[in-house]
Amino acid sequence: MASYDLIVIGAGPGGYVCAIKAAQLGLKTAVVEGRETLGGTCLNVGCIPSKALLHATHALHEAEHNFAKMGLKAETPTVDWDQMLAYKRDSVGQNTGGIEFLFKKNKIDWLKGWGSIPEAGKVKVGDETHEAKHIVIASGSVPSSIPNVEIDEKVVVTSTGALELGRIPEKMVVIGAGVIGLELGSVYRRLGSEVTVVEYLDAITPGMDAEVARNFQKILTKQGLKFVLGSAVQGVAVEGEKATVTWKSRKDDSEESLTADCVLVATGRKPYVEGLGLEELGVEMTDRGQIKIDDHFKTSVDGVYAIGDAVPGLMLAHKAEDEGVAIAEILAGQKGHVNYEVIPGVVYTHPEVATVGKTEEQLKEEGRGYKVGKFPFLGNARAKANFSAEGFVKILADKKTDRILGAHIIGPMAGDLIHEVCVAMEFGAAAEDLARTCHAHPTYSEGVREAALALGDGAIHA
Repeated sequence: MASYDLIVIGAGPGGYVCAIKAAQLGLKTAVVEGRETLGGTCLNVGCIPSKALLHATHALHEAEHNFAKMGLKAETPTVDWDQMLAYKRDSVGQNTGGIEFLFKKNKIDWLKGWGSIPEAGKVKVGDETHEAKHIVIASGSVPSSIPNVEIDEKVVVTSTGALELGRIPEKMVVIGAGVIGLELGSVYRRLGSEVTVVEYLDAITPGMDAEVARNFQKILTKQGLKFVLGSAVQGVAVEGEKATVTWKSRKDDSEESLTADCVLVATGRKPYVEGLGLEELGVEMTDRGQIKIDDHFKTSVDGVYAIGDAVPGLMLAHKAEDEGVAIAEILAGQKGHVNYEVIPGVVYTHPEVATVGKTEEQLKEEGRGYKVGKFPFLGNARAKANFSAEGFVKILADKKTDRILGAHIIGPMAGDLIHEVCVAMEFGAAAEDLARTCHAHPTYSEGVREAALALGDGAIHA
């Protein structure tokens, strides 16, 4: 029986980062992971493979639509689907192999297998039981479905199956207009699929700033995605290699259906806690199947902690990573902390959409006085030169103090640009601080400065 200061269950972004940080702080650490590779959903069947396909198909789009404009004359590329999938797998392999190297470098033991917690202070992996002063559950999440929809990962697929389709479908129906559905839907649209997105609510990307969501939908519609909003899917019937999706309008109860080669179910994710023995252990859960924790990630059982998708909050890899660092610091006697007010979210379509902090809708609901500064990428020289002038930067600031309360960007490199605002918010900066900071020209980041200037005397280039 091996003994550790810390055993982490799960080697996704939360788990492996927690383990590395704990090892750096001097804790003898092991990680339990049943997959053949490290990195969890994100690196294996989520963030990384989907970004590889997004990158590849965006390059295809550029070749089809913009190369000739720049004087690049050649035959339009054809798609070798098998090679594209091989490129995606290679991207995954490089990243998962990198984590294995980091484990060896930091002297972290990989306990291969699926873990359970028979009692506090003990973790069972296969036939072996290991002791630990502390246990951190970082077991992540799995795709969730809806009634009357049976997933086979061939015709009716989750994001996992959508990353490994045997062929590019002629027609695809995406159930759910959230981040995953829109990212993968845009991949297949650029590959030539006819993509229809069916969403229960009356707007796409629930929770996003409404103005950004409206503009986002217009841009995606222009790219060829079709949207059916305010409609509840009644079921999916599979016949051979086809599936028929039936939905009912929430407005007038009218029913419609569509037959497609592939149906992507992108209706969210749920915590993956099966087999851990949490009920027998006495770990308190929420009514949504999440592990209840206090402000220091502690569960109702002494010595057992939880982070990431398994606990309440945003299901984001970087949120899990921050929690992993924080709990490692706490267990090492330090003051670990996560600022949940400054966690960015990104949709990696083209253009990208990024957000941090409050939306206008939230500020109105709170009754808080605020002002808005906006700048369109049409006024940005770099964006125009790069055929990326769609979208805008929007910054919200306190009406009295000018302190930045949130930012919402739709446009080129939005997922990178948002971090300038994140750092500013972490330091409690005013919009004027951003506006008075010199930005290199020509860069997309000038759009952020211009939006900050718009909160004062006004933007220069709009």
